[in-house]
Amino acid sequence: MVESVKAYQFGLRLSERGCVAGIGDGIAWIRGLPSARLDELIGFDDGSTGLVFQLGKDVLGAILLSQSRGVTAGMAVQHIGRKLEIGVGDTLLGRVVDPLGSPLDGLPPPELRQFRSLEAAAPPIIERDFVSEPLYTGCKIVDTLIPIGKGQRQLIIGDDGIGKSALALDAVLNQCGRNVLCVMVLIGQPRSSVAGTIEVLRQADALAYTVVVVAEANALPGFRYLAPFAGCAIAEHWMRMGRDTLVVYDDLTRHAQSYRELSLLLQRPPGREAYPGDIFYLHSRLLERSTVLSSAYGGGSMTALPIIETRQGELSAYIPTNLISITDGQIYLESKLFAAGMLPAIDIGRSVSRIGGKAQHPAIKTASAHIRLDYLQFLELELFARFGTRLEAGVEEKLQRGRLLREILKQDRLQPLSESAHLAWLLAYGEGLLETVKPEQAAEVLTGMLAQLPDTLKLDSPKKHWLQVLRQLLADKL
Repeated sequence: MVESVKAYQFGLRLSERGCVAGIGDGIAWIRGLPSARLDELIGFDDGSTGLVFQLGKDVLGAILLSQSRGVTAGMAVQHIGRKLEIGVGDTLLGRVVDPLGSPLDGLPPPELRQFRSLEAAAPPIIERDFVSEPLYTGCKIVDTLIPIGKGQRQLIIGDDGIGKSALALDAVLNQCGRNVLCVMVLIGQPRSSVAGTIEVLRQADALAYTVVVVAEANALPGFRYLAPFAGCAIAEHWMRMGRDTLVVYDDLTRHAQSYRELSLLLQRPPGREAYPGDIFYLHSRLLERSTVLSSAYGGGSMTALPIIETRQGELSAYIPTNLISITDGQIYLESKLFAAGMLPAIDIGRSVSRIGGKAQHPAIKTASAHIRLDYLQFLELELFARFGTRLEAGVEEKLQRGRLLREILKQDRLQPLSESAHLAWLLAYGEGLLETVKPEQAAEVLTGMLAQLPDTLKLDSPKKHWLQVLRQLLADKL
């Protein structure tokens, strides 16, 4: 302090000062800051802050970052001289914060010594590596038929209320003990949904490795716009430190809507469905930051699970097609399957993982090689059999195996399975050990078999040893 006082020198200092020309709906119009830059923080005389979001010829538009009623027309505005940052680090684990890093859980603010800009360039190609390690979600269908690798961007898409958020939440719960840090970004959700998600994480002791970033439905549109970038910055810090992270964006439909709201308030030219022309760039610059780094740059990874909502299963809508083209695959949830009781309601035929298979464990990859094709063939045969035609014995046998597989693929919420459990049911089904089991008994038999699965069985254990143990377990059940 003394040294800074001694180093102080008197002199003329020039600074720009603007004034508020208009205010409303979380947007401030400002005159008199000609050197302002995009994404720069500006300060109002009442202590409020804003983020420069649009540059005009005479005025600039800024997003209000605080809901202060003291901001009025004519108030002075000045530069702060820095960009918007959020505190990062391990002290955020277990906390619920807003997009600016302020606590929402009633606890004291976390002690943060490191900060990271919300907006950052995606890692260049030279820093990236190939996706080579699996990220297990605990879901039978996903881990075996639509595998996800660390550093992958896997879209979860479907109509409202059919289990998209539950699937992503199960993936977070399954990271317990796997040294994967998680960030859940809740965008535009009502407070009851936010409280329910946090309570599930707390009961499962998942908050120990999770940060929850919340921008509620009643928040300013600027907060909903900044939320996914804040969650990405938190996870990016850990990725740069060589750690594995998982980010859930729930959901990017509301994020796109908030960006459209901001753009219309800022009088930007509207395009298709009133979205601005750069809506594609909005999500691409966010999701391109998810990757796996090479060992020379730390070797960390950031896996993204963006969630997007469709209406009546329409995949060709504007925002869904944008996200499908950006991501490395999609998990499509079908409302008809949900209504029929097939949970999780994943449409295997329209779901795909473009790069996750390269990260899948060889044992699981070999055991599940024909499962997807068998199930799709069964769906076609079942549709044909509805016409009441007489079926051959071979076709009836395939239908029976298909009905059994459908019951096996069903899974209750908040009950993720280990990778050993996945290999166990794959081998039991593929080797015909469950042929005598009726479809309505599949869940009970499978639950009993997996509950008694010995810990000595590993994925790398010989197949003969696996089959020997499974036959013995099933002999006691059947």
